[in-house]
Amino acid sequence: MGWKRKKKRYGANAYYSISNKLRKQFKITSEFEIMLNSLSLEEVIGLKLELAAKAAGGKLYGIPLWQSMSDIAKDAVFKYALSACRTKKEAAAFLGIDMQTFHKLQRKFETEEYFIDFKLKNP
Repeated sequence: MGWKRKKKRYGANAYYSISNKLRKQFKITSEFEIMLNSLSLEEVIGLKLELAAKAAGGKLYGIPLWQSMSDIAKDAVFKYALSACRTKKEAAAFLGIDMQTFHKLQRKFETEEYFIDFKLKNP
């Protein structure tokens, strides 16, 4: 057949896309995504910290980076799970956690608020 069936995106998380959200806010472009894809995760984190230090005038004193790293990484993985899965239940299974823990993390990382602008603009 010469035609392909278009994949339907459905579920509570249908509009949870970090990439689309950042594109709509004009924070990234497709060229930037290609360049970013060529970097390792360690390089991206290191570069982000270096740029933050430059913006802060040199050093990041007083910020508990080491203790905060696990929460930063968990927040990123949590948002990815919501964007990659169709439902919250599927995202919880993807992460290997129960729904009670999922809801606690959702409140902690404020993921609904993060995605709400994009969700409202793209029904």
